[in-house]
Amino acid sequence: MSKLNKDILFLIFEELREDSKSLFSCLMVNKLWCETGIPILWRNPWCYDGIKYNNKSSLFIILSHYLFDNIKEFITEQGIQLSSVTHQSLLFDYLSFCRSINVNTIKAIISIGSTLPYNQFSMQQEFYYFFMKKCSELKYFDMRSIKHQIFYFPESKVRFESLCELKCDTSAATSYFYGLSRFCHHIQRLIIVNMGKNLNRGIVKLIEVQKNLKHFEWRDDFYGDYHTEDPYKEVFLALEKKANSLNYLRIFFQYADGIENTILQKLLSKFYNLRILMFDDYRFFTEEQLEQLKKQVYNDLEILNIEWNSLNVIPCIVENSGGRLKKILFRPYDAIEYGQNSFNKDSLNFIHKIYENCPLIEYLSIAFTPSKDHFTEFEKLLKICQNLKSLLLIIHNVDKIETNEKILKNGETLLEILSRSASTNLKEIRFYNYFKFSLETLEEFLEKWRGRPALSILTSDSIYNEVNYEKLINKYKRDEVIKDFKYSDMPEEIEYQF
Repeated sequence: MSKLNKDILFLIFEELREDSKSLFSCLMVNKLWCETGIPILWRNPWCYDGIKYNNKSSLFIILSHYLFDNIKEFITEQGIQLSSVTHQSLLFDYLSFCRSINVNTIKAIISIGSTLPYNQFSMQQEFYYFFMKKCSELKYFDMRSIKHQIFYFPESKVRFESLCELKCDTSAATSYFYGLSRFCHHIQRLIIVNMGKNLNRGIVKLIEVQKNLKHFEWRDDFYGDYHTEDPYKEVFLALEKKANSLNYLRIFFQYADGIENTILQKLLSKFYNLRILMFDDYRFFTEEQLEQLKKQVYNDLEILNIEWNSLNVIPCIVENSGGRLKKILFRPYDAIEYGQNSFNKDSLNFIHKIYENCPLIEYLSIAFTPSKDHFTEFEKLLKICQNLKSLLLIIHNVDKIETNEKILKNGETLLEILSRSASTNLKEIRFYNYFKFSLETLEEFLEKWRGRPALSILTSDSIYNEVNYEKLINKYKRDEVIKDFKYSDMPEEIEYQF
């Protein structure tokens, strides 16, 4: 392995670019590995999960190297301790490899030098100055909580012209976004956190000037009284004009009501080129809106994620989806809660629309009543949708409370259908609430599963922690029939995010 040539190493390290632990290990092999890995690691060094950047004194030492001598003298006078290592030359010109800025991470690293706000501000300002000189192009910018007008530096125009991803929040001054709008015209991924209740017109301008916007996310993150003015209308009117290029749309409104409902309805009718559509809270559609949804055509749609909805919503979108859908994700239990009155009819229609319109489906959330018709339709879905890799399942009788005996019988019927009709591509099943399998039924199912790819199972029923179940599960783990079997009473660990 240590004799692999540089081109092969580069390709391997590219695959590991988001795995900081593996990349750090590779740097220790030899000089060639280190020289090949450092530029990849430092392309976006602020993005790695699990790293506590405010404890990384080694990163602070590297950043300190780039400070002017007079700034070094200044921060020493202010009581900031610079390591003697900072006077030695660096093995690499690290900032020359960097293509990203993450304001909060840089703040955390620089805070190692001083706890005083003025000192931190001065060092950050100097860092950004040197970054703009050293960086050949800026690709990723997470500017949330920024206080520095860095687009005024001499080299900023050239750097920001290459920006392709921006994360921001609406608390930044309008003038800041106006400044970015002068240079940043080729952003492809724009992620906005809405921190307030009023419109930030700088955001509107920034959207308007984009020439190839493909990915857009909006997330409300505020509490308190409702809007004093409409913070959405102008933003989403500007976004509508990007319909030709936009293929990813994710919206999370704090309150799905009034203004937001109207906006979402309009958006859904405009963005016909979407491959990924995600919105987090849209429970209440009028009949008129549902009829309108049925007319929308999404020929390229591959992922549909609606967290909270009744089951009459998704089939309306699926019907004209073009047959390319691979993921349909939602919170199944919430679909029951918000569609109690029509759940039986809607869930049957949901299953029917999936196998009729989604032959390529790979990841699916599904909830239905344990009736003969529902089981029949579910088995038909399994036979037609042979690409299914992962299922999140809820069986719930909304009309009556099931006895334990009936729940066990429902579980037996379900496992018989799965063993009989599921394709060999199915590798994960998540059972959420109201599922119980007797020891005998579970063992029979696992025996029938033998010879297929190993199965991962997640469940919310604590019965599987009992000794006799654990013995059975461990046996089939050893036989590689089960890859993993997890119990959790935390819904978010089992729910729709595959």
